[in-house]
Amino acid sequence: MSKFPLSRLISFPRFATGLALFSLIGGCAEEPTAPVSPTAAGLSQAPATSEGNSAKSVSSLDKAAAPGKEETFELKPLTLNNLSGNSGAAAGGSTGGSKQDSEKQIQSVISHLQPLQILLGQWRGTTRREFENFKAVDNHEWVWDLRTKPDQPALTLESDKSPYLKKGRLSWDVTEQRFTLTAVDAAGMERSYVGDFSEPVHEIVGSDDKLHKVFRLEFNQVETPETAGSELWQMAFAQQENNRYLLEIGRRRGNAAFARYDTVSTQREGTSFAVSDSGYADKTCIISEGLGTTELTYNGRSYWVCCSGCKAAFEDDPETWIARAAAKEKK
Repeated sequence: MSKFPLSRLISFPRFATGLALFSLIGGCAEEPTAPVSPTAAGLSQAPATSEGNSAKSVSSLDKAAAPGKEETFELKPLTLNNLSGNSGAAAGGSTGGSKQDSEKQIQSVISHLQPLQILLGQWRGTTRREFENFKAVDNHEWVWDLRTKPDQPALTLESDKSPYLKKGRLSWDVTEQRFTLTAVDAAGMERSYVGDFSEPVHEIVGSDDKLHKVFRLEFNQVETPETAGSELWQMAFAQQENNRYLLEIGRRRGNAAFARYDTVSTQREGTSFAVSDSGYADKTCIISEGLGTTELTYNGRSYWVCCSGCKAAFEDDPETWIARAAAKEKK
C-alpha cells in the first residue's frame, strides 16, 4: 500500500472528491460539524465482522488531525465486499453447506424407499367393486422418478384405467419422517396422503419355498379446511408376496371410522423380481442398488439400472450417479 501526507492531499483540489470518500471509510483531516453516516452518503452500512469493529469505525469519523502534524492514510482499494460486508469465502461456505444438505436429503429419501422396490415393474389390477356391472381392470407400472424433483426422489405409478390411482407419487418426507403419497384418480382429482408402515417390511417363505417380501404401508388423506366435513380416503399397499399386492381403499365421512370401500387385487406382469435387495454383484442398479435389468455403457464401462426411471436419470447425468455410487463404496 502507498502512503501520502495529508497536507499534500489537501493542496490538490482534484483529490477533494477522493478525500471525502476516504473520510467515510477510514479517516478525516478536519473535524466535521456533524458525523457523516455511510447511509446518508449513499453507501450501505457494513455489519461488524468482529467484536469492536463498529466502535472503531465511529471513532475514526470523530477523530481530528493534530495541528501542525501530518497524518498518513493507507489507500485501501474500495471493493463490493467492503460495502456489503460479505466475503466470498462466507458465501462459498454457505453454498457448500446447502449442497451437502441436499445430497444428504437425496440419499435419505432413496434409502427409505429402497425396501419398497419390490413394487417396481408392470402390474395388472382387478377391483372387487363393480363399475357399470363390470370389475375394473387396469395395467400400471411403478418406476423411480429422479428427475421431476431432483432433491425429492420418488416411486411413481401410472395406470391406464384405475379408478383410484391413475397417477401416484410415493416419497419420504425427511423433515416429518413419514411417507407421502400424491394420488390422482380417474376424474383428475388430486389428493395428498401421509402414512407409515402398519406392518414393517419382512420376508416370509412362500409356497414355492422362496423368500417373499411382505409389508403393509398405510396412508390417510391429509385433512384441510377445504375437506372439512367431506369424505376422506385411505389407501394401503399390502404386499402379499413378490408378485402380488393388494391396494386397499377405505373411506369415511365426518368423524366416523374408515370403512373398506374396495380392494384391488394386483398381479405382476412378466418375470419375478429377485427376492432381496442385495447380492446382485455386477448387476446392482447404480442408482437404487436394486436388481439391474438394463445394461448401459458410459465411457467404455458397463452400468446396470433397475427401471426406466433410473435409466433416464443416469443418462441425464451419469457423472453424478457414478460419483454417488463411488462415495457409498468408501463408507
